[in-house]
This record gives sequence, C-alpha cells and structure tokens, in this order.
Amino acid sequence: MDTMRERFASVVSRLLDDDPRLAVVLAEIGKDGFTDAARAHPDRVINVGIREELLVGVGGGLALTGMRPILHTFASFLVERPFEQVKLDFGHQGVGGVLVSAAGSYDWPAGGYTHMAPGDVALLDTLDGWTIHVPGHPDEAETLLRDAVAAGDDSVYVRLSAHTNSAPRDIAPGRFLTVREGRGGVVIAVGPMLDGVLAAVEGLDVTVLYATTVRPFDGRTLRAAAGAGAAARAGAAGGVDVVLVEPYLAGTSTAAANDALADRPHRVLGLGIPRRELRRYGTIDEHLSGRGLDPASLRERISGFLR
Repeated sequence: MDTMRERFASVVSRLLDDDPRLAVVLAEIGKDGFTDAARAHPDRVINVGIREELLVGVGGGLALTGMRPILHTFASFLVERPFEQVKLDFGHQGVGGVLVSAAGSYDWPAGGYTHMAPGDVALLDTLDGWTIHVPGHPDEAETLLRDAVAAGDDSVYVRLSAHTNSAPRDIAPGRFLTVREGRGGVVIAVGPMLDGVLAAVEGLDVTVLYATTVRPFDGRTLRAAAGAGAAARAGAAGGVDVVLVEPYLAGTSTAAANDALADRPHRVLGLGIPRRELRRYGTIDEHLSGRGLDPASLRERISGFLR
C-alpha cells in the first residue's frame, strides 16, 4: 500500500495535467514526488527552497491571480512557522488555497520536536472559514484531496499522516460516518485513531462516529447519534456522554461538540496529545502509548468516563 504522501503526489500530479488553474508550491520537502510533474508543468510546480514563510506568500499571491494553489510541507513548517502569512496572505486577502501537511503530531519522532505539530489544527481553528480534513487511510486522503482541490476558492487544510488505519472507510467529505451503534455514549474517532478506538471499545455498548472532516464540525450527525434510542437516555440524568479521540492537541474539538449539544444534558471528554512534551525519539506506537492513546489506555480512559 502506498503512503498518504505518495498518494498525494500521484493524485495532484494527475490533477495538474487536467486543470490549468492548479499550481503546486513546495519548500524542498516532497519535491521528489513531483519530479515528473515539474518537467511537464515547470511554471506550475514551484520549489521555493527552505523558506516556509515564502511558501505561503507565494501561494497567497498565486491565489490573488485566480490560481488554485496547493502548498505542501511538514505541518510544523506549513502551519506553525508561517502562521502570520497564513492569517494575512490567505485570510486577510480573502483568497483560498489548499494546504497539505505531513509529519503531524509525532509521525517522524527522530526529527525531534521541531518536526512535530500537535497544535496545528487548534491553531488553524483560530481563523475563520477553514475546512480541515484528517484522513485515516491513503484512499480517504485521495477522496479528501480531490474534494479540496475542487472546493472553488475555499481555504482547505488536509492533514496527512504516516499513522493510518488498516482499511479505508466509505467516507463523505464534511460528514461523520457511523461505524457502529450503541446505547451507552458516543465516541468520535478522528482520522488515524479509528482502529485504536474500535479495539478499545470492543464489547462496550457505545456508538462510534468516524470523523475525517473536523471543520466544519458535523454537529448534525453527533446530535443524531446522541438522540438515537437509549443513547439519549444514557446516565442517571438522561444525558449523553461524548468522548473525542483526536490525533492532535487534546480538547481541540470539545468546544465544537459542546456547541452541537448545547440544548441537551451532556458531558464531553477530549482525548488527544497532551501539552506535556515527550523528550524521547521513539516510534509512533511508543508515542501513542506514552500519551495514553494506545488501545489499552483508551479503553481505561473511555470506560472510566462513561456513566
């Protein structure tokens, strides 16, 4: 199976052939995946070198001319380092583009904390109007990438990861997918967290929703799950318990879940990457375990929260 980043390069290279409005902007990272596309479209595959602020500035400038720019590098260099340029060159100028990241929260631990961005989604969430996709499989990444490119002039962030689920799901951009139904609460698994969540809740009477688009937040599907059958009556107070399991900063979406259920008795637990930094390289699985996001730890935390 190819990786999400490999799928990104192959899909976008084909899209460049079909749509003269598209342009890819790189900052050295990922350039090898676009070698052939750069030969075919030298004016629309641009490598600015290790200059991430310029990466975003060039993308914003292309958008001002009517192009649909696709920007790619590691999340820490795409969102965190040039955040001012994202805020001004896209948001303030009123133009859109597609930001496609890699490395995520802990994908390449050997790169150290400079190459980790657990706060990227929370940071982008301070801006208005961004759609945020978090696929859990390369096939889902392709679906969401194609949707992002076709999204008119909207601003879209696609968070690719080396951490993946074993199989793709039949997702619809913008909507949560109901993977299983139960009566004892709702667990929302975001992107690559789905396999771990399903293993963690084995035997528990809970609904599992799968989120690959987290902004806008699909409050309608959450409300339907919270109101379905005995799930609406979970707990002595007749409210619903909701657990969010996200592959980035813990609590990033708790406010969105609270807003969706504002008129109903409910409790929300946000699980994800804590603010405490793990100062070891390790592996993805070791980071999951160290942050309490492995299946055994998730089961203990979820079952301890549910009423």
